[in-house]
Amino acid sequence: MIRSSSNYYSKASLRWASTLLKGKSLLTKKPKKNVQPISPVRTRFAPSPTGFLHLGSLRTALYNYLLAKNTGGQFLLRLEDTDRKRLVKDAEENIYESLKWCGIDYDEGPNSQNQQFGPYRQSDRTKIYQKYIDKLLDNGHAYRCFCPKERLDSLRDSAQKLQPPTTVSYDRNCLHLNHDEIQNNINNGVSYTVRMKSPEIYPPFDDLLHGHINIQPQINSNDRRYDDPILMKSDNLPTYHFANVIDDHLMKITHVIRGEEWLPSTPKHIALYEAFGWDSPKFVHLPLLTSTNDQKLSKRKGDSSVLSLRDKGILPEALVNFSVLFGWSPPREMSEMNHECFTLSEFEKLFNLNYLTKGNAKVDDKKLWFFNKHYLQLRLQNKDELAKIVAQVTEEAESEFGKTNVNEEKIQQILVLCGKSISNLKDFNKTFYYFFEDPVYNRSINSTTFIQNSNKELCIQIVSRLQGHFSKDSFKETMDSIVSELEVPKKTVFETIRFALSESQPGAKIPDLIEILGEEEVHKRIDNALAYLKTI
Repeated sequence: MIRSSSNYYSKASLRWASTLLKGKSLLTKKPKKNVQPISPVRTRFAPSPTGFLHLGSLRTALYNYLLAKNTGGQFLLRLEDTDRKRLVKDAEENIYESLKWCGIDYDEGPNSQNQQFGPYRQSDRTKIYQKYIDKLLDNGHAYRCFCPKERLDSLRDSAQKLQPPTTVSYDRNCLHLNHDEIQNNINNGVSYTVRMKSPEIYPPFDDLLHGHINIQPQINSNDRRYDDPILMKSDNLPTYHFANVIDDHLMKITHVIRGEEWLPSTPKHIALYEAFGWDSPKFVHLPLLTSTNDQKLSKRKGDSSVLSLRDKGILPEALVNFSVLFGWSPPREMSEMNHECFTLSEFEKLFNLNYLTKGNAKVDDKKLWFFNKHYLQLRLQNKDELAKIVAQVTEEAESEFGKTNVNEEKIQQILVLCGKSISNLKDFNKTFYYFFEDPVYNRSINSTTFIQNSNKELCIQIVSRLQGHFSKDSFKETMDSIVSELEVPKKTVFETIRFALSESQPGAKIPDLIEILGEEEVHKRIDNALAYLKTI
């Protein structure tokens, strides 16, 4: 049955959606500490265009987006593009296209109507960063470092050889330069960076997922080195550590949700907030996404990029559903109600920081294809969506099988009757080729396996009894007659018919196969199968 409504939800999905509308919360299991905001938040997704948007970044974008939507807040997009050497061509456009395809709309960001706290591209904010660097230089929380690369490399090498070793390497050689020495270096064109004067002890902080955290560098008291991270590079562009603190404060970000790889850097960021006398946002650091081999996913590998998955036939609803569940788990009773299938709008109502999980999440394609099949079936049940799919599949089928063998009516018939057997529209031609080509009975593994494992004479007898009067209406009667007359199991008769009509390929029930092929084509294939069986 094809539904004309554009809202295609499962019955289970509608049940719990109606519960939400009645004001009843399904989030019944309360964690020990409630970390879900009770007022509107401002979140941001701040990717670096050094690679195409991948699954890990999509998850980060989704969590920030969903928290903002759930609390009635705002979601910002900001491009952290100050690492100019690593920028990838078309990566910025890839970010925009990926978010749009997934249905993630940002309230503020590049190209948006609301530019209240812009610009939202860091390379356009250099004057802003210079203003705040000057403040740190003036109040002694930062200093210029003129050390050449060779000296810094030497310090790094020597730090690694210390016993006990130290995780920081700089010796603050430039901290004690007086005003005249600094000005002389500047006048002589000596290249310099700006370093933060790190505190003796970094401030501990609370992460909404991981709790109270205290991260300190390891030092060697006999050869004192300092963290003193670089805030401004020699090209006058800020580092991530500096720019993200300035931007988050000026853009009034209340919650920062980002990957766990930034957890060790957070004490530096907290120290910067304190140096300016600012309150820091709340932090959530998400566990890593790994492959099934426990390898960290890389955005520089195209196989995990969002748009590469789109090109493989993944639907946006499936990818969103798949990605949100990496590190966020709703209560069991809610998941069981609809097999963890949630749309983006449903996630907006349900998302809650209390149900984040701490363990690394393994990316298993089987779950992704489960979701893809689910959402594909929903689309096939929707009249408008089905029409779009038919047009798309028809074009691809015509390119492989020729226009004379393909028409939209036949494509729609196959999709409606047999669509449940596929999880990816890209597999249509490969799965259903037998509807457009005459069977070649020694071509497929399924058909050759059938021949090898079957009694040839019995197959000939079965096919002979199908000649001339086999149709969808007479299917059951003919089946029962052959089973009774030849005293063979129904399974044997089914397998022989499937061999004759579709080279033993699965995907269509026998009555549907007969209906789609038409009686004339069915009789032709039965005759051809019989002729082939007599030759082997």
